[in-house]
Amino acid sequence: MISFPYNSGRATATAILLAGALISACATSTSRTVTIVSELEAPATDSEFTIAVLPDTQNYLDYTHQAAEGFPFEASELFLKQMNYVADNLESAGGEIAFVTSLGDVWQHQTLVIDEDHKARGFKAVPNPIMDSFFAPTEKTKTIEMPKAHEGFSLIAGKTPFSVVPGNHDYDSMFTDSKFPPKATRPQEVDPNDLKSSLGVLHPAGLDNFRSVFGAETAFFKDRPWYVASHDGGADSAQVFEAGGYRFLHIGLQFDPPNDSLEWAASVMAQYKGLPTIVSTHDYMDKEGERVPNPIVDGHAVDPQNNNPQKVWDKLISQNDQIFLVLCGHEHGQAFRVDDNAFGNKVWQVLADYQDRGQTAIDAGVKSAWPVGIGDGWMRLMRFDMAEAAPVMTVKTYSTHYEKMSRDTAEYAAWYKAGEKPKLSDEAFHDEDDYAVTLTDFRARFDNTGRVAK
Repeated sequence: MISFPYNSGRATATAILLAGALISACATSTSRTVTIVSELEAPATDSEFTIAVLPDTQNYLDYTHQAAEGFPFEASELFLKQMNYVADNLESAGGEIAFVTSLGDVWQHQTLVIDEDHKARGFKAVPNPIMDSFFAPTEKTKTIEMPKAHEGFSLIAGKTPFSVVPGNHDYDSMFTDSKFPPKATRPQEVDPNDLKSSLGVLHPAGLDNFRSVFGAETAFFKDRPWYVASHDGGADSAQVFEAGGYRFLHIGLQFDPPNDSLEWAASVMAQYKGLPTIVSTHDYMDKEGERVPNPIVDGHAVDPQNNNPQKVWDKLISQNDQIFLVLCGHEHGQAFRVDDNAFGNKVWQVLADYQDRGQTAIDAGVKSAWPVGIGDGWMRLMRFDMAEAAPVMTVKTYSTHYEKMSRDTAEYAAWYKAGEKPKLSDEAFHDEDDYAVTLTDFRARFDNTGRVAK
């Protein structure tokens, strides 16, 4: 998703309109900190486990959110504290986290105006006065943002199975396509009801940067027995992990995955037939729970070989009965929906993205005409209790910065509700980030195919 970096010289009252339109569309130490909350204490049996879900971390790693650029604190330290927390609560460390999935937009900036492949195919990038002022390509992506991402994930490398998918910001380029040029040249010209026209359409392209950090041949994944398959150099990947008495297959898909990515994913499921399967991808669902593309970052609109969220459902998810859970980020906020697939079985679909949350910036005295998104340390902890007659998935939202669950944070609704779900009551807003789901048909689908042999 798009988020705007802090720059006091550019923060104007007119930027409020732009930031609001985009949103609607679309710590203090690096030392190791052990904070094990009660929800993550190691279980007495192997019937319970947790999946740690890391939504868009781009604002932590954004080079403009660091002290060297005049920002009042090192936002990257919040990221490192989050990764330390995950490391300290892994099963291998005596905790309950059995798997970790990052939902993309790991870092913020790109390095190219347009990639060579799209240029060779006849695509043309056009200037975008507003977007280019915030997201001009920079080598600081390679010298600051990507190395810090590597440092964070090194804290869990070799200790647990994990997945990282590329979000639109993780691509080498995010160009404005000549077929969808912007009309707006100043923030006050942005039409919040027609962002595609006023801001144009961006297309993420090129994955060399992503592959250099999270590719299949990197030390993170090469020769790991749980990293069972990859495609496009690791832009799409598959992992198998055991937890709660079952073997699970996880598939990570790139942003608006092309047809060959979907075909590859189907072939992996055929190879691991019958395993309960989780899919993580960056862009899949908005905060209203609709499978619609973001109007200003739409890979399918620019290049038909890319599939938008509904096409991913139609072509892959609904057609493969192994998939029971889909996780996504990109859209600022949270949402949940459940649909029957083509076989009449349930698919639970969950959105979480906290990049807009900027209470940490407010606490630090950041002055801006519009809120500065950081992330405030919030992440998802999805606990599975497989001992119940029907397994229960309990979703909790935890801040490694405030060291509190969302439900236990008295200021939670006051801090975040207005920017995410203003029409909800405070209690209903809490329910968006703290709830339990009974996986009603899980045993009927997977007891004969997914259970670990005793």
